[in-house]
Amino acid sequence: MNYSELVGFMVKSLVDHPEQVEIREIEGEKSTILELKVTKDDIGKVIGKHGRIARAIRTVINASATKTGKRVVLEILD
Repeated sequence: MNYSELVGFMVKSLVDHPEQVEIREIEGEKSTILELKVTKDDIGKVIGKHGRIARAIRTVINASATKTGKRVVLEILD
């Protein structure tokens, strides 16, 4: 499963500028780090009130990663 495609699909449906969404995937032995970069205008839409949307995205990613036994970390960069 390609986690960056999954995150890209979810985030691009939330933001106003989907063409400027950048996701970098860093693969490790037991974990994968996804670095998400969006425009300054869209950062609030991705994080949500009190981080609820970001937490929901992380929950979906971790649920899909449980089959492989890996840990997936989503980092939202400014």
